[in-house]
Order: sequence, then structure tokens, then C-alpha cells
Amino acid sequence: MKQLFTSLVIGATAAVAFSTAAAADLTGAGATFPYPIYAKWAESYKAATGNGLNYQSVGSGAGVKQIKAKTVDFGATDSPLKGDELDAEGLTQFPAIMGGVVAIVNLDGVTPGAMKLTGQVIGDIYLGKITKWNAAEITALNPGMKLPNDEITVVHRADGSGTSFLWTDYLSKTNPEFKTKVGAGTAVKWVVGVGGKGNEGVAANVQRIKGAIGYVEWAFAKKNKIAHTQLKNKDGQFVQPDDDNFKAAAANAEWTKTPGFGVVLTDQAGKTSWPITGVSFILMHKTQADAAKGKEVVKFFDWAFKNGGAAAADLDYVPLPASVVKLVQDSWKANLKDASGKAIY
Repeated sequence: MKQLFTSLVIGATAAVAFSTAAAADLTGAGATFPYPIYAKWAESYKAATGNGLNYQSVGSGAGVKQIKAKTVDFGATDSPLKGDELDAEGLTQFPAIMGGVVAIVNLDGVTPGAMKLTGQVIGDIYLGKITKWNAAEITALNPGMKLPNDEITVVHRADGSGTSFLWTDYLSKTNPEFKTKVGAGTAVKWVVGVGGKGNEGVAANVQRIKGAIGYVEWAFAKKNKIAHTQLKNKDGQFVQPDDDNFKAAAANAEWTKTPGFGVVLTDQAGKTSWPITGVSFILMHKTQADAAKGKEVVKFFDWAFKNGGAAAADLDYVPLPASVVKLVQDSWKANLKDASGKAIY
């Protein structure tokens, strides 16, 4: 996996895809956030069943467009669709995996996890209000840390991205001016900075530019040994990204009360909660024109829920709790039908 992640950073501008067969049986597209675990699951599923899967890591926005256009068997998004949009498009949505988004920096002498930042300060950086690394707002959070008088280069996603949704949702909740001037969304009008396509594009720009700051999903940062920062959570605690802190943020999620399971886990209460925790969702058409393909998509995720927990933990994701898996399976039974109206699960 280390070699895989390294290659992703090098190929920053390329659309990322994995294929477990020369002629893949299933196709999916969307969020970059879950790409590493979907790749691992696909590899193991191929070995176990002989069935292939091709997933294009093109960003949540593109994934939503492709499933609406029916050019893939499933779409993936980290920004859940609301109930009215799901109904209008004839789609059903379910969670597949949880994890975290982190801030990454490129500063000499700053090791992974050493720097402390808050949503207020990051929001001001992304608004172009804080422009130097030794600004008073940053040094006050990091007493004793030698910070350079370097310009800060902001790096953001250039594509429609669920990772951007989680990032901007967190900043909107912690920085009122950011909420007013930029707001939360998969694609926003950035005030300053340079764009990169996918986690790999953002990471490549941050690694290339001294003094850069950006954001990627945690597994990507960890595997590529990119310096991340601590973040201040809703309870005022500075925390590190890890599985337990992602779980803490998800502990009180009200899955059944949100249409399409569309919970947003940013800035959750709890002393250990990681403030940019996210859920990645799968989108499928309720009526499956190709019932065999629809059944195979469900089989893949059912297999992953039952057999993929260890792989998820190894890659610093959080598997869905058993209670939520049961809710997802119930939703498959209720919502996924073939052309004649017969349930496919």
C-alpha cells in the first residue's frame, strides 16, 4: 500500500482508478476520501470471489453526476444528498465507511502532529487574512515552536469534492466570517490559493511548495508521511486524528432520523472527537435496469461490511457499527428493486 500511495502523489493530475480485472465487472466513481479502502476491498473481493471492480477516484461531484447519468453502477460521495434530491433522481443512499480529514503543512522542522491549529485560524488563513506562518494567531497556539516568516500558500481542491465539503463545513461552523464569505459545499468560490485535483493533487502541491497548507483524508496523509496538524475540537481540546477519535465523533450520530442516512459528523461534541470526521456514502438507482449488476454491487458492500473491518482499521478508517450495517441492509431490501419491482437483496 505504501507504494500505491506514493504513486498517487506522483500522478497528481491523473484521474485515479483501480481495476481488479482486465475487464471489470462493476464500475463506480466518485469520492477520493474512501479510495484507499475501496481499492483494498476490491483486491480482496476479487481474490475471494473472482469478481472485478473498477472505481474511478474523481471526486464526489463527478461521482454524483455519473450516477445520475447512469454511466456507472454506483456513485460515491462524502457530501450526502438530501432527501428531496434523492427522491427527484430516484436514488437511494447508504453509508459505507467513516474516516477523517486533516490539515497538512510543509514547514521545515515541523513534524507530523506537532503544530496546533483551530478552525478560526485556518478559516482566516483560507480567507487570506493570516498570510505569514509566524503570525501572532499561530504563534499563540504553538509556544516554543520556531515558525518562519514565510508566506502561507493556501492549497484547496480544484474539483467538486466531498473532502472539500467536510473541510468547508468544519470551517463554517468554527469561523463565522468564513461561513458568510465562502460557506460549505463540495465546490465553493475560494478567496485565495491554488487548486489541486483529488487528494493526490492537493498533497502534491503542498509537498512541492514550502509554506503550503492544504487538506486531505487522514489515511492518505499518514501513508505518505505528510505533516498533519492537531485541531481544536468543539470541547476545546487539541486532538490528533486516529480511529478512536473518529469513533468518538460518530458515537451520537442519529442515522435513522436523517433521510438517506445523511449525517454530517463535523465539529461534534466530545473531549476526544476529531472535528473533521466524515462518512462516505454510496448512491444507487432504486430501480436497477440491470438487476444482476445491482445485486453484485450490494454483494460487494455486504462482503466488505462482513469481511473488510480489519483492512479498514489498517488504513485508519472506521468500519460501520453492526447496528448501522443492519439498517443499511434493511434499506437495501426496502429500496433496491429490479425493473419488475422485485427486491434484489
